[in-house]
Amino acid sequence: MSDIRIRAASKTDLPSWTAIYNHYVKHTAVTFDVEPYGVERRAAWFDQFTETGRYRLLVAEEKSIVVGYAGTTRFRPKAAYETTVETTVYCAPGSEGRGIGMRLYSALFEAISKRRYSSHPGGIRPAESCFSSTS
Repeated sequence: MSDIRIRAASKTDLPSWTAIYNHYVKHTAVTFDVEPYGVERRAAWFDQFTETGRYRLLVAEEKSIVVGYAGTTRFRPKAAYETTVETTVYCAPGSEGRGIGMRLYSALFEAISKRRYSSHPGGIRPAESCFSSTS
């Protein structure tokens, strides 16, 4: 598993994480979306993330291929939820069961640990495939 690198996502990753997300749109109900996203629409979604702020997006890559991503986003648009972030993680098809989701979440929580949050409601997608580990 040491060949997995976790880093901040960039716009150059956009086609990769859009494809990962769209796999779950097409083949599962976990996204609650019914139509796949185009890269342009996901680009607008990506604009909410920063490398140092409250809303982060990290990717896991193996041999320069994105195999998963995790992020924090705004939970609700009400003032009382300002210190709450929603979390999510997705793993690429074929990379399940390797602990990539756990590594992504660990890195994500470490990245936001110096900020004050009241909670991180999880959007674990799909939990059983991202977090089961054979090691």
